Amino acid sequence: MNRNLWLLALCQGLLLTNNIAFIAINGLVGLWLAPLGWMATLPVMGYVVGAAMSTPLVAYSQGRWGRKVAFQSGLLVALLSALLAAWAISTQQFWWLVAATVVAGYYSANGQLYRFAAAELALPAARERAVSLVLAGGLLGAIVGPNLAARTRSLLDVPFAGAYLALALVALLSMVLMSLITFAPEPPKPALGSSTPRGRSALQMLREPVFMVACMAAALGYGVMNLLMAATPLAMQQCGLSFENTALVLEWHVIGMFAPGFFTGNLIRRYGALPVMGVGVLLNALCIGVALTGQDLHQFTVALFLLGVGWNFLFTGSTSLSLTAYAPEEKDRAQAVINFAVFAVMALTSFASGALVTTQGWDLLNAGSLVPVVLTGALLWWLHRQGLAGVRHTEP
Repeated sequence: MNRNLWLLALCQGLLLTNNIAFIAINGLVGLWLAPLGWMATLPVMGYVVGAAMSTPLVAYSQGRWGRKVAFQSGLLVALLSALLAAWAISTQQFWWLVAATVVAGYYSANGQLYRFAAAELALPAARERAVSLVLAGGLLGAIVGPNLAARTRSLLDVPFAGAYLALALVALLSMVLMSLITFAPEPPKPALGSSTPRGRSALQMLREPVFMVACMAAALGYGVMNLLMAATPLAMQQCGLSFENTALVLEWHVIGMFAPGFFTGNLIRRYGALPVMGVGVLLNALCIGVALTGQDLHQFTVALFLLGVGWNFLFTGSTSLSLTAYAPEEKDRAQAVINFAVFAVMALTSFASGALVTTQGWDLLNAGSLVPVVLTGALLWWLHRQGLAGVRHTEP
């Protein structure tokens, strides 16, 4: 870990502070302001829909201006969208709140590239550890995010308006840290009309088994995590548990998401990406099993912690696996494809979580989550049978 990686890990932690605070409060604010109960998680859905729509623009900005300028533009959007959300809730404008979260998705789409930037800041032999350890910076978000939401929700007369203003300050702090990072130089771009290869198209990359499985595993793993996490505040409220209890459960969930980052990279280097991802699938299944045993505080806490660890193994593993499947000149395109798939699935699950938990209940939501978990496991087994995982496409 060098200075640049530590700073990037702190930026990752502040990104997760924003994300977890959004998850903790957007559903509850949506339930308060929405015209209909099933629309409660539309502000959560707006965040990931905005991120999905932003992936082409983010890829263009990364290629055109480089990592630092592109990341700073995302942080500026985070600042402005937090201020817009604070105004929307202060004036009780539900659709303006949704609009603010859609705009904030641009920041999230940028932040999803922090892990790839980490790989570029490390030597090839240490890329897995760099990705894992920068993701571990999310531990800061695990502690700060839920507590920030809980401690600032009554800061102003309108509940949670103070939380959005606090997130604007978080964005400012992250802009300062980002300005101190020196990123790896961008590879030269071929001139228009040049015969220099520009790499494969998105469809060509998706035809490669390793890239396709890495992309789908990242999307499905994130989808299951988002489906259950976004529904948790609503489910706990239905069970009569307090917001402080919800903040505690989300804190342990995000600790589960990012604490393994201190050793996941070493596990991948030793055993390979597929076995680590397979353990992630098993942990997701175990999470669902615990969630189906009851709806007390300890069951929510254990289930969401297991869900977080399972997500870490799947997501870190899929990121490491994807690094073997594209060439340097394909970097921006490949990362945009993966992130678009992640955000598209997250958009679907964000909407489904609110609709299902408010109409069908927590148990049915968890039972349905077994479908993508089983599908992910099947994809990993299929790739293992192909014998292709770990074969590097090219060294950057």
